[in-house]
Amino acid sequence: MPRDTLTADRIVRAAIELLDDEGLDGLNMRSLAKRLGSAATAVYWHIKTKGDLVRLAGDAIWDEVELPDLDAMDWRAAATAQATGMHAMLTRHPWLGQAFGSHLLYGPGQARHNDLSLAIYEKAGFTPADADRAAGTMLVYVLGSALGPAAQVSLNRRLSMNGASAEQALAEALSSATEIAMQFPRLRKRLDTSAASEYAAAPDNTFEFGLQSLLDGFEARLTADRTSRPEGRDTAAEGCT
Repeated sequence: MPRDTLTADRIVRAAIELLDDEGLDGLNMRSLAKRLGSAATAVYWHIKTKGDLVRLAGDAIWDEVELPDLDAMDWRAAATAQATGMHAMLTRHPWLGQAFGSHLLYGPGQARHNDLSLAIYEKAGFTPADADRAAGTMLVYVLGSALGPAAQVSLNRRLSMNGASAEQALAEALSSATEIAMQFPRLRKRLDTSAASEYAAAPDNTFEFGLQSLLDGFEARLTADRTSRPEGRDTAAEGCT
């Protein structure tokens, strides 16, 4: 059977799979070429550097996040759908959160969602400048909320690489952390009513609770702005002149 033609798109898709399996540290042109059944030099013909590869892979997975239809739903439902989709994508691909701090990431996939975010918060009634702030605040919240699952994936990968000694180190660390926590009344009460292994775990629905609380805050700010706005003043036009 003839070998599939090597293309930039095929390389990027293989890179995403490799990043999901091995993380940023596991991505290199030799491993990628082996996965593709090709030579590393052939990969370089299409994508010149590892940084370019991470950028392209990081932008491609934004297409997994469904774009809510602003004509079919109100701004809050659209904001919830977009944030939930982003969080799910970041949880499926935990390396992207790490890449934000170590690579220059940009592209049409991410830009499409940035533009939609601005449209959502402008529809809510924010001025263009405040819509930018609201979109940025939401992105930071979603990224931060995905750090926990990403860290767990990274830790599990490291444990599997290092074997029993790492598992013993984790057990010892958890035991020490539990001993320290027992000195504090609220932490002690939680430990008395839950398994010690769940001590570091976030409660169920933490992301949803925080998301709706953030949107509640946005709504309260919009209401306060409307209340204090002089009659006839159109704040949606602010920042455009």
